[in-house]
Amino acid sequence: MVESVSDFVPYGRRCRKLRNSARCRLQKVYDACEHQHTKMSSAPSIEPTDVPPAAAPELAVPAGPANVEPATGFEFYRTQFALLAGFTVPPEAKSRFEARAAQIFHSRCESLRDQTLVGSPSVIFMLKNLREIHAEMGINKIMCSPCNEQRAGGFIPGSGILLCENRIMGFGMMEDTLTHELIHAYDHQRFEVDWMNMRHHACSEIRASSLSGECRWWREFKKYGFGDFVKHHQACVKRRATLSVMAHPHCRDKEHAETVVNQVFDSCFADTRPFDEIYR
Repeated sequence: MVESVSDFVPYGRRCRKLRNSARCRLQKVYDACEHQHTKMSSAPSIEPTDVPPAAAPELAVPAGPANVEPATGFEFYRTQFALLAGFTVPPEAKSRFEARAAQIFHSRCESLRDQTLVGSPSVIFMLKNLREIHAEMGINKIMCSPCNEQRAGGFIPGSGILLCENRIMGFGMMEDTLTHELIHAYDHQRFEVDWMNMRHHACSEIRASSLSGECRWWREFKKYGFGDFVKHHQACVKRRATLSVMAHPHCRDKEHAETVVNQVFDSCFADTRPFDEIYR
């Protein structure tokens, strides 16, 4: 599930943050032409949201046009430049570019996943606790795949964790996303969560948003500037949990999601298991 760990940043901020790196330019071009294969127009425009794991398989979409040979070398960079400059690109060249971009995203995602599994204290801690409750999450259950909306990942009961390779931009985002999803996996095993129950879903989203690190004050400060430093964490957790619950099939509207989140917030926010407290 992903709003929390998936901290989607608008292209302008991402490019400034990455200092207009080639990786950011590639992401921008790829997403611009990705509309041919996905329905991004229906996705939230501000922050990614989670969906109940029962619906999570819908996150995965084809990586690109089938049976298309990826562009290589000069052709790839020529097409990238043409798309960035707004020139008309033949459909075949665009398909070959997309196929190569999809390969790059998949390789990057797997590399970041592998680094995080051995280099992130929060991820290592969650994996240890999952083993202790007989819910081991091996690398074969943490999959990289393109996603059809602005989210960073998802937890699928019985299958594992999906990481959205065309959304995750770096190690920090991978760490938060994976920690978020591992908390969902922990809740599913430890508390027998009924994901079609909105209160259960909201409680797990509150815990994942609070404990994953995506609501730490420095991230919120960089996104929104000065604010209420005393209550920023709680406000961030509520906002992210509400966005996630809005994607629940039984949720009528934002007000309905906010009501459910508020009903369970105090008890779920106070429950930091398996952590001793909120560290990040």
